[in-house]
Amino acid sequence: MRGMLRKTVGGIAFAASIMNSAIAAEPIKVGSVLSVTGPAAFLGDPELKTLQMYVDDLNKKGGLLGRPLELVHYDDGSDANKANAFAKRLIEDDKVDFIVGGTTTGSTMSIVPLVEKAGVPFMSLAGAVVVVEPVKKWVFKASTTDRIAAERVLTDMKKRGMTKIALLSDTAGFGQSGKAQTESVGGKYGITLVANETYGPKDTDMTPQLTKIRNTPGVEAIFVFGFGQGPAIVTKNIRQLGIDLPVYHAHGVGSEEFIKLAGAAAEGVRALAPALMISDKLPGSDPQKPIVTNYVKAFEDRWKDHVSMFGGQAHDNFFIVVDAIKRAGSVDKAKVRDQIEATKKYIGTGGEVNMTPTDHMGLDLWSLRMLEVKNGTWVEAQ
Repeated sequence: MRGMLRKTVGGIAFAASIMNSAIAAEPIKVGSVLSVTGPAAFLGDPELKTLQMYVDDLNKKGGLLGRPLELVHYDDGSDANKANAFAKRLIEDDKVDFIVGGTTTGSTMSIVPLVEKAGVPFMSLAGAVVVVEPVKKWVFKASTTDRIAAERVLTDMKKRGMTKIALLSDTAGFGQSGKAQTESVGGKYGITLVANETYGPKDTDMTPQLTKIRNTPGVEAIFVFGFGQGPAIVTKNIRQLGIDLPVYHAHGVGSEEFIKLAGAAAEGVRALAPALMISDKLPGSDPQKPIVTNYVKAFEDRWKDHVSMFGGQAHDNFFIVVDAIKRAGSVDKAKVRDQIEATKKYIGTGGEVNMTPTDHMGLDLWSLRMLEVKNGTWVEAQ
């Protein structure tokens, strides 16, 4: 009995020692402000699910640097003012080690001054080039820019002999930055914008703008620059008006949800997206194949839902920081920042990332694939 008691006491002591060690290991705090509700929920929901999934996964594997991770998340409801307030809370009250978020350009840019002043590594998930140009010390994004998207679409149009196009962009930060970038690089590809219309991100009918485009002589294609439900509504309106022109979208529609929302009108539409969206169609020799295949399986197994390029961006931005922390051997913010900037040959769902002190994105023009909807699914355009 006495021996049994000693074993029991020893077991309790051992368990207490483990608990004390766990308590001593303060969590690494991952801060996040995402648009999980509101017009940008199309993007923010899979972003949050991805972060939750991988924080849980790393914790099951023992955490990072022997410490657990804690995800501290706020939903800005697609409101840039709320994003600013929540980012301030993350920095001052929650004292996070780094931030992944800023679903939209507006939310991101409201966060930028705060992280720059506080010196907190920030991985943005937004699309506009203004996020990383000019370079900001503490701000990075391993997701492509609207300038790259514009050039990638115009490259494809030029190849197909199109020289006169109509641009239809939303009036939010993403669409207006995309509009400006398309206007600035059009001449480089010998393409003229013969019609240039906009719509509000909450609009539910874009037929007035599309009617103007339909009545503009010489239009050879329509380029839509927006995200969320807007591009799907535009696509349906185009077909409803009987406009028989090639339709292109930028990198704001890369998910099965777009096809679901646009329905039969999506057939034949071309859009930009990373390799993630065609993971099952990639050849075995593609260096992104194992990365995107593993992400798709993990996400679909956990959430019983289709992946999107936006969740993939959260994956890439999160793991770039994880790798940086491993290389730094610390969560010291300055050391982590330096290691993020030193990221080389990181293969993610969005392409190969090579950052430098003058390039805080690290992706090239060909990180985006030109996809097309055929028989209700995404395929690589020919």
